[in-house]
Amino acid sequence: MARLKDKYRAEVAPALQQRFEYKNVMEIPRLEKIVINMGLGDCKDNAKALDLAVEELTTIAGQKPLVTKAKKSIANFKLRAGMNVGAKVTLRGDRMYEFADKLVSIVLPRVRDFRGVSAKAFDGRGNYSLGVREQLIFPEIEYDKVEKIRGMEMIFVTTAKTDEEAKELLRLLGMPFQA
Repeated sequence: MARLKDKYRAEVAPALQQRFEYKNVMEIPRLEKIVINMGLGDCKDNAKALDLAVEELTTIAGQKPLVTKAKKSIANFKLRAGMNVGAKVTLRGDRMYEFADKLVSIVLPRVRDFRGVSAKAFDGRGNYSLGVREQLIFPEIEYDKVEKIRGMEMIFVTTAKTDEEAKELLRLLGMPFQA
């Protein structure tokens, strides 16, 4: 079982129940899924670059991503409907907890001049968005094999009803928020 999942069951859930005074254990917020998204608009003409980016995202997430396609044609961007414009992967269960644990304990401390993640990136429904500028902060990525530095977004979807509950959940799971 994932180390973070054990921590959630042993420490985080009881702490949340005590703090917010939930009467039912099913009310306690939990992490539902993590969606990792990488925009690949520059790869619309180059299929090799798209394959490399998908391979990198597969290495980071441990799961094959879905290549997303453009819904509409946009002439200014030389984009046609159906062209490949991104890749996304949805992590659930043990893979989700393993990724969250790796992100908090290994990846984020490797960011240069890291002072914590913003506490203002909640959407009002208990979901948190986190963006990184480069994929090189992940230990699985080999610096020499990277063709282009790409950023990615990570969305932490929780069952929390408010941002305050979600922030407390992520804080107890080890997310380093700014003071």
